[in-house]
Amino acid sequence: MIILTDLKYTKEHEWVRMEGDVAYIGITDYAQDQLGDIVFVDVPNVGETMDAGEVFGTIEVVKTVSDLFLPISGEILEVNEELEANPEIVNKDPYGKGWIIKMTPSDLSQLDDLLDADAYKEVINE
Repeated sequence: MIILTDLKYTKEHEWVRMEGDVAYIGITDYAQDQLGDIVFVDVPNVGETMDAGEVFGTIEVVKTVSDLFLPISGEILEVNEELEANPEIVNKDPYGKGWIIKMTPSDLSQLDDLLDADAYKEVINE
């Protein structure tokens, strides 16, 4: 199970990586492993502003659909277009090419409320 130390995590298994003033958001290696083969990713429209904790999309696997919860508030800048044709990228590279959205955070202090790698490890080992 891969857990990167330079990311912030949620108890719902999303991750956030800041690059400058842009937040990349995706699901963790643990989440993609638990879900199984991802067949479809449905995400919001670019330009939409959402609050932390809101459902920002869904991930569909062969037998179920799971909600994606936004870790921080902000405006959606970009959706990973590659996932439309190749949703399995999330299974293969959840922290790299499998990112789901990019956004501009509206409150960077919300990052302090997220889990670091050690705290996230405790969540998945409960």
